[in-house]
Amino acid sequence: MVSPPHEAMHRIFQHDPGLFSRVTHFLGVDLPRPTGATALPTDLTEASPVERRVDTLLRFETEERGPFLLAVEAQGRKDPDKPASWAYYVSYLWTKYRLPAALLVVCQDHATARWAQRAVTSGPPELPTLTLRPLVAGPHNMPVITEPDEARADLVLASLAAITHAAEPVVNAILKALSTALRDVPEDIAAPIVEFTAHGLGNRPVRHLWRNLVAVDLSFYKSYISEEIRDEGREQGREQGRVQQGAQDVLLVLEQRGLTVSDDIRRRVTECGNPEVLRHWLARAVTAPTAEDVFEGE
Repeated sequence: MVSPPHEAMHRIFQHDPGLFSRVTHFLGVDLPRPTGATALPTDLTEASPVERRVDTLLRFETEERGPFLLAVEAQGRKDPDKPASWAYYVSYLWTKYRLPAALLVVCQDHATARWAQRAVTSGPPELPTLTLRPLVAGPHNMPVITEPDEARADLVLASLAAITHAAEPVVNAILKALSTALRDVPEDIAAPIVEFTAHGLGNRPVRHLWRNLVAVDLSFYKSYISEEIRDEGREQGREQGRVQQGAQDVLLVLEQRGLTVSDDIRRRVTECGNPEVLRHWLARAVTAPTAEDVFEGE
């Protein structure tokens, strides 16, 4: 099953094909600036039972060198079978369209990026008939955008920066800069940025930060992701309220019964974040001879 981060890492280039020319600056590649871009069908299957699909396929037009093709692949981990598939993609595209074909691989961790950018040849060392050298974008070369003004200047690039640095500590600062930059952006522009970023973070713990930032900074914004984010935030708020009320109930019963509640006991009760445990303590507080007996056996 294709994961949300996988989809976000390549579909962001479909959303804004011009992103590639801006990304190549960080990859150390000097390409002519495209004057136009078109998304092409991604099905590279021939008349055989083997289905082959590239993640994203774009055709760029340039004034200096004419058109060229770009295949974008999202890679979440090392896969020894991938280089052969990538070589097939590039060769097939070259054969079908008779145009120069390039490959960009987008990664979210350093180990996968190092593996993906190695040159791979199809022939023996003496006869390297076909050599694959993909461009690789990942945490090792994508920009770290931590200032709102910088994020505002290129929102799509800032989203890609968050996606490719999703496993890095610096992603927190990137997300804060991006959410701030999106505050005054029209909804039709903010919408895909919010959702690409949310999908790109996947199930990593940092997704909670993005959800909270969107819920606060983009409270005006309505969409599937933002509503889900706010629903989650409201549920977390209700859960926190239940915990606080549970702690207050335990302490109130103890005090009403005239039992001595020390600072240590009060701290233990108020710092407990488990509503089930608090309900258990509340039941004990009704009959416990001393406040300390509420915790007996624990």
